Amino acid sequence: MKKNILIVTVIALSNFASASLVEDAKKVGLAPIPTDKSELIKLIDNPKNPINKAKVELGKALFFEPRLSKSNLISCNTCHNLATGGVDGVSAAIGHNWTANPHHLNSPTVYNAVFMEKQFWDGRELDLEAQAQGPLQAKPEMAISKEMAVKRISSMAGYKEQFKEAFGDNNISFQKIADAIGAFERILVTPSNFDKFLAGDQKALSTEEQEGLKTFIDKGCTACHTGIGIGGGMQKFPLVKPYKYANIGDFKGDKNGMVKTPTLRNIAQTAPYFHNGAVWSLEEAVMIMGETQLGMALKDKEIKSIVTFLKSLDGEMPTITYPKLPSVTAMTPQPKVD
Repeated sequence: MKKNILIVTVIALSNFASASLVEDAKKVGLAPIPTDKSELIKLIDNPKNPINKAKVELGKALFFEPRLSKSNLISCNTCHNLATGGVDGVSAAIGHNWTANPHHLNSPTVYNAVFMEKQFWDGRELDLEAQAQGPLQAKPEMAISKEMAVKRISSMAGYKEQFKEAFGDNNISFQKIADAIGAFERILVTPSNFDKFLAGDQKALSTEEQEGLKTFIDKGCTACHTGIGIGGGMQKFPLVKPYKYANIGDFKGDKNGMVKTPTLRNIAQTAPYFHNGAVWSLEEAVMIMGETQLGMALKDKEIKSIVTFLKSLDGEMPTITYPKLPSVTAMTPQPKVD
């Protein structure tokens, strides 16, 4: 009888601790991805570019469309590979003519990018639709002009039908191309066990993962990594101590030295880390953040605990069927590799 009472007491205390941790997480701004579909749509939708099924399907085709690059070889998926965590897995993005990003900038994940307050490492754009226009035109990336993009897509009959269904007319413009891509990217969200835990499922995280979350909160990581995106705002970097790999590339942030805080969702899948992709170990990344941003030397046990929590942020990827793209015609401008 006493043994049963002890077991019940231990379980009750464990549940109380879990509930308390959830409250602590919410107090510092951490929030779950909504499970209700209508709530999620309200959260991820853009009133200036309302999501609809046809637009998302068109955006998916354009996301995988290599003919939206000057060479016909590079698509959005090249640097934001949906099969590999939404990233390319290299330190600096590789674009047109096998050109590495001139500032040695790493490709951030496209998954959960909709929850970011700003887009690009320097936060120069506010939404995914505006962001989509940049890489298409950038010479070290897809290197296509607005005019060529429209000519390529307009030359293929299948796209005209899709644009009419998505936008109400078949008038293809560069803005609509970017808007469709942005609409598709908005649905790329990955709910995880962490979201279940915040929503009240106290068994969704293991004891070790909960301990890691507590360490994550107690050490002050949530000063930057918070919200539904567990990141996405702009922060001074470096803040307290110099970043040990600052000599790789020349990126210094925006005019005020502010850098976009990357999402920690699926972080175990998105190495290498930091804006210049200089760090391949998640443990080293946590250690550097402790020194650089928090001004403290985290103990090995604390680093291991935080990493255990971070791995719980691996989410359920949406099922994406690779699209069958429209065929080129005699009117389709040919690729240029120079």
